[in-house]
Amino acid sequence: MIKKIALLAVKVRDHIGFRSALIQSISKRGIKVYALATDYNEESRAEIIRLGAYPIDISMSRTGMNPLVDIYDTLSLVRVLKSIEPDVLLSSFIKPIIFGMAASWLANVPHRVAMIEGLGYVYTEDGNRLTVKKFFLRVIVSFLYKVALHLAHRVIFLNPDDLKNFTEWKIVDSKKTFMLGGIGVDLEQWPYMPPTINPIRFLFVARLLREKGIEQFLDAARCVKIRYPAAEFVVLGDLDSNPGSIRVTQMHEWVKSGIGEWPGYVAVPLWLAKSSVFVLPSYYREGVPRSSQEALAMGRPVITTDTPGCRDTVDDGVNGFVVPVRDKQSLSDAMIRFIENPELIVLMGIESRRLAEKKFNVHKVNERLISVLESLK
Repeated sequence: MIKKIALLAVKVRDHIGFRSALIQSISKRGIKVYALATDYNEESRAEIIRLGAYPIDISMSRTGMNPLVDIYDTLSLVRVLKSIEPDVLLSSFIKPIIFGMAASWLANVPHRVAMIEGLGYVYTEDGNRLTVKKFFLRVIVSFLYKVALHLAHRVIFLNPDDLKNFTEWKIVDSKKTFMLGGIGVDLEQWPYMPPTINPIRFLFVARLLREKGIEQFLDAARCVKIRYPAAEFVVLGDLDSNPGSIRVTQMHEWVKSGIGEWPGYVAVPLWLAKSSVFVLPSYYREGVPRSSQEALAMGRPVITTDTPGCRDTVDDGVNGFVVPVRDKQSLSDAMIRFIENPELIVLMGIESRRLAEKKFNVHKVNERLISVLESLK
């Protein structure tokens, strides 16, 4: 019987943004939840406690590659795990999985679970020839994943492509795997709202990384604006320290040209409520994009790309359109279909909400996830 569960992430925002409902569901069962993260402050600590978990400070760099630092952080994590003695450790994202599985094995945690929420930058194909640096990085990460997942008792995937790739590449034993689907959203917090039709407004929400398709969105918006000046375009998201981030001058030039708005990093629900169509032309190795799930819940048709994770949010021609990656023309054509056939916005938006209720209800998803954790022997 499970009495204690530790959730491991680098940033506390991962717990608050992606695990709030899970923490509440687990704690309501009388199970103690420990939320391990590196960057607690007074406000975030209070929020974690409000959700029903115990905030635990750890040290772990998000992207650093210094092996001495990583070894020190891992041994420090071993001490933390020995002190709280969880029955289960659930880790998500690359570093928490790789070093979390090792630390929990050394700490004799009885059950170790890894959740693969997308393969990320290392496995993203950017359309260019694979650089020597990225090739060796992929080899190293694949090796570390293989070691870590060998130590895991269960490996949870959010989309079938990632599961297929990791089993075919012999990184994980298929007998350990479980297909969860998207982590889901709270359908009450993201209620259906009739879309805006006049004007027709296209919304992009993501970090402003090239891999997220921001450049394709900006270029497609330019093309569409020439033919349909009344169409509106909005970008929500901030620049990133990642090398894949676009330049701030690109966004300022786009806004100054009168093509669209860039409010920056702001609350998404208000802008989704004022939108017509959600657009995510990503070629990043997503798990299942949370932003797309939120758009589905609020009843917005979605235009996205034929890539792992992204294509799992759209039934092409039913609740939106799936377009090829890095294809500005196809993206523009999909936008124009909505402009020329505005009735599709409402009809496909209703289908999006139905899809959210069927596949992405966070409470149903969490019941499945908790049942996996409770089934561990």
